Amino acid sequence: MLGLLDIFGRAESLKSLDLALREFDVHPRIVPEAVKLATVRLLKNASGADSKLPDAVYTSAAELLSYCLLGPDQFVASNTLNAAKHAEHRLEKAIAAGNGLDVDLILLALHSGVIHTKIADRFDVETSE
Repeated sequence: MLGLLDIFGRAESLKSLDLALREFDVHPRIVPEAVKLATVRLLKNASGADSKLPDAVYTSAAELLSYCLLGPDQFVASNTLNAAKHAEHRLEKAIAAGNGLDVDLILLALHSGVIHTKIADRFDVETSE
């Protein structure tokens, strides 16, 4: 079965997400494949499209995921202060709203165990380890 992956190559959606993660200084190999696959599925479900999504959609998801993975300090160190403020605003807004794509991405980071402790602590979210 793994041989089939070499024949057909990596899915374009996963390649797009990997590139978007790199934009925020997150190497794709530190993000579990299951998290990336779930992210792509969430993006496609939210857009209602089965075809290729615009790169901006992957970039937007990667920004929030990267912020959740790296935490505020490392995100600022690796990106701009404006990007960090934008991601933090999205995080606060999503938690206040309680539903939507951003909440789903945050919950994905939480339940997969990749969320940074400062993010979890700040929003009084606990991970089960």
